[in-house]
This record gives sequence, C-alpha cells and structure tokens, in this order.
Amino acid sequence: MELDKALGIAASGMDAQTTRLRVIAQNLANQDTTGSSAGAEPYRRKTVTFQNALNKELGADTVQVTQVGHDQSDFPLRYDPSNPAANAAGYVKLPNVNSLVEIMDMHEAERAYSANLAVMQSARGMLSRTIDLLK
Repeated sequence: MELDKALGIAASGMDAQTTRLRVIAQNLANQDTTGSSAGAEPYRRKTVTFQNALNKELGADTVQVTQVGHDQSDFPLRYDPSNPAANAAGYVKLPNVNSLVEIMDMHEAERAYSANLAVMQSARGMLSRTIDLLK
C-alpha cells in the first residue's frame, strides 16, 4: 500500500532530523568549551551527513544519517593570557561553533521535521478514512 510507503519515508526523515537537532544541541552546549591545558584543542563542531538509501522493505528511497563528522575549519583565537588553556603567546583556541549558523540549521531541521510530521498526519488521516469507508 502506498500510504505505508509515505509513512515509512516520513518516519525516516523525522529520524534523520532528530539526529541533526541532537548534534546542533551538542554544538550549542559546547560553544564555549575550550581546552583544559595550554595549547589543548577546544570542542570541535560536529556535522551531520545525510544520504538517500533504498529501503528494501518499503521499496523506496529514504534518508539516512551516514555519519556525524567534525568540522575541520580553523579555531578562532582570543587573547587571554590568564586562561589555563592559553598558549605561550597568550592566545586561547576557541571552538569553531558559530551560534548563528547553528540556530539557522536548527530552524531548517525543525521545518523539515514539521513537514515530515504533516505527511505522516495526512497519510494517517487517509488510512483512517479508508478504514471508515470499508466498515
């Protein structure tokens, strides 16, 4: 039944966006986490990679999280010689997390999640009406 496919596809999209929201929350929670010793690496921003994958059970392509990786961009530096994580020159490496980017990603993930939820609600409503007609 095609409505089953719609439900499965929407559910996989919701799972993927849930993972994305969890990673965004981790990034925001650690946006001020510096290293604990001189020259130590601070928190590195995490990223999520998606991929279409054939779900043989459904017979349709669904979205899946292929990996949660790390953003390899440079760490910004701040001059703070009193910080225990400061290097010999007095600079502290800060996490490469930009809260504005994270919030924009969060809004995008929320909209995608809501769209998938609307698909599930529509498919469920159609299934319910079909069952009512068969009674």
